[in-house]
Amino acid sequence: MNDGVYSWTPASIASTGAAFQTKMAEKARQYWSLLFWIGMMATSATYAQTPTPEMPPMKPELELRLKKLETELRCLVCQNQTLAESPAGLAGDLRREVRILAESGKSDVEIKSHLKARYGDFVLYKPELDIKTWLLWFGPFVLLLGGAIVIWKVTRRTGAAAAPMLSDDERRRAGKLLDD
Repeated sequence: MNDGVYSWTPASIASTGAAFQTKMAEKARQYWSLLFWIGMMATSATYAQTPTPEMPPMKPELELRLKKLETELRCLVCQNQTLAESPAGLAGDLRREVRILAESGKSDVEIKSHLKARYGDFVLYKPELDIKTWLLWFGPFVLLLGGAIVIWKVTRRTGAAAAPMLSDDERRRAGKLLDD
């Protein structure tokens, strides 16, 4: 009988305890999830990229030198543009690095070798000729020459097969057939 008074039986206590445990487990999951996302947001805010501060104006001769140097360097993001014409953020950072190196008194060769050591041969828009870049420089010409040789040999063979030598009798018969 249920007169608004709850009867405490072992079965009702067990079901109430299970419901309570389920509810508390869900609350704990929500709590830990909230803590996880707060932690993620806090660490991402720590590592967020801050804008690069503006540098003071440079001398005109340094500006001309840097423009020439930037046309000889490749943007690492755009890959088919020089550093001077690239709008990418990384290109801006590289231009800043090149300027800092130039203002510190390094020559163009020293700047290129520094960037080459840091980013590899790819940073140079026109890579230097050395053992590692021979295939890059001479590969297209070797392929072109090889293709020309193959075409020459194939046409030479088919030309000889297409026009076999005729004997004198065959030439006379062919001449009679053409004259008629």
